Amino acid sequence: MARITAQMREVAEKAAAFVVATATASGEPNVVPMTFARVLSDDELLLMDNFLRKTMENIRANPRVAISVWRQGPSEGYQFKGEARIETAGEIFEDGVKWVQGKSPKLNPRAAVVVKVDSIYLLTPGLESGNRVS
Repeated sequence: MARITAQMREVAEKAAAFVVATATASGEPNVVPMTFARVLSDDELLLMDNFLRKTMENIRANPRVAISVWRQGPSEGYQFKGEARIETAGEIFEDGVKWVQGKSPKLNPRAAVVVKVDSIYLLTPGLESGNRVS
């Protein structure tokens, strides 16, 4: 199991967006920036579906995802890979809806996507960039 450290969480919290990569069952890639995304636990990320038509189609067909976060000055980043599951009811979904609507009351999220992280890679510039760190 990969573990999201306090340092990784801090970078994610300061990131302007989470960049989410998915692919169709046949491997056609899709990448989108998301602002309604955050660390949910030590091994899970939360993505809220407000306008994710293609991303959600891809997750239904192929639940493997990659998510990159980074911050500037000093540059530091991580890539999280894992399996996504879609929730349209329950505590995680309801808490996610409250979070989104607390920031943007006109939005009406359709689903919460929970990504169970199984590997983490360093994106920080330098010789270690690309190495698996968890």
